[in-house]
Amino acid sequence: MSNDLLIKGGRVIDPIAKIDEKLDLIISDGKITKIADNIEDQDAMQVIDADGKIVMPGLIDMHTHLREPGYEYKEDIQSGTKAAAMGGFTAIACMPNTEPPCDNDSVVSNILEIAQKDGSVRVYPIGAVTKGRAGKQLSEMGEMKKAGAVAFSDDGSPVANAEILRCAMEYLKSFDATIIDHPEDMALSENGQVNYGLISTMLGLKGIPREAEEIIVARDILITNLTKGRLHLAHISTKGALNLIRQAKSNGLNVTCEVTPHHLVLTEDYVWKTGYDTNTKVNPPLRTQEDVQSLRVALSDGTIDVIATDHAPHHLDDKWVEFDYAAFGISGLETAVPLIIDKLVIPGIIDWMRMAEIMSSNPAKILGVPGGTLQEGCVADITIIDPERERSVDPRFFMSKGQNTPFTGWRLTGAPYATIVNGKTVMLDGRLV
Repeated sequence: MSNDLLIKGGRVIDPIAKIDEKLDLIISDGKITKIADNIEDQDAMQVIDADGKIVMPGLIDMHTHLREPGYEYKEDIQSGTKAAAMGGFTAIACMPNTEPPCDNDSVVSNILEIAQKDGSVRVYPIGAVTKGRAGKQLSEMGEMKKAGAVAFSDDGSPVANAEILRCAMEYLKSFDATIIDHPEDMALSENGQVNYGLISTMLGLKGIPREAEEIIVARDILITNLTKGRLHLAHISTKGALNLIRQAKSNGLNVTCEVTPHHLVLTEDYVWKTGYDTNTKVNPPLRTQEDVQSLRVALSDGTIDVIATDHAPHHLDDKWVEFDYAAFGISGLETAVPLIIDKLVIPGIIDWMRMAEIMSSNPAKILGVPGGTLQEGCVADITIIDPERERSVDPRFFMSKGQNTPFTGWRLTGAPYATIVNGKTVMLDGRLV
């Protein structure tokens, strides 16, 4: 029993099994073998004392940019998965906007091989919907699915051609896979830098109107209704988009959506207050206080299914330039959990059960991957959270190569304590094992 692990005395949260109580767990051979009260530890057994801590199914980030292949100077699979482990994530799904794009089974297989060799957590490739992400010709999604792709997206841009999107949705129904679309009318948002409105005028920057997002959300929902396929909408940021999604769900369409931590916490005013800090430049842009409040309501009422980081690491050279020329994106894997706890759980906007649902159970269900529950016999992917640990955000200590965060210096309460993947502890008490 020397390989057995006992997690003792934690508050176990499981949205699928509807468990919220103080319990012990035994892990053996990568599986959860026993859940009970007051399990006695044995001499040869490894023990993690989880008293006062939250034990939940391993967190799954279904929207990560690992940059490999092609942009390893920004991030690679090794550094990105270390960042994920430090952030409490046991699995991440990586987007296909690499170079070359992940648009064939060879690239999928290569990502999985590197992840198997160098990765600290599970990596699930997302394949491109179209060849070269060019929006003109469908990629070989069936071959990528066989190779290990879990979903399909042209992220970084939408599937621009509506007929191509229709064909993709029809095709993916044959193997029950999901389209993850990036809702942005590229013509309407072209050269935009921040949210369109008063702040963009004050800053003298071209704005990106909320309609750029809402037009594509509306189009995608209509095509989902036509095909009866599966649609997941990435990084929703506006009140209008939420209203469209809420209506689609009420009509019984298979539509899900995600929101990022930064869109739940920051508004466009932060760009102004920080004096053109390029770390506040994201796509979609930070929106208004009304939009943020709508996102929070949608998070608590079930309209939003997932919190995903949209982890977008960049080299300093990509951000240390004028705002107009800076790259979009935030390095988010290592700040997501503290932000969610400090800004949403502690204030009571969501509870621990809802956090586990939107950051573990729902991503597992949408992607069709293991995890999301702590029931006996299930895979031992587990995140342990210390709800009282206080930390200041300091990107100098990130495991990610990307130090681009607008949260530098923020003092947050709540942090990942342990990350356990397939029964193995990969992060414990703030250190990689």
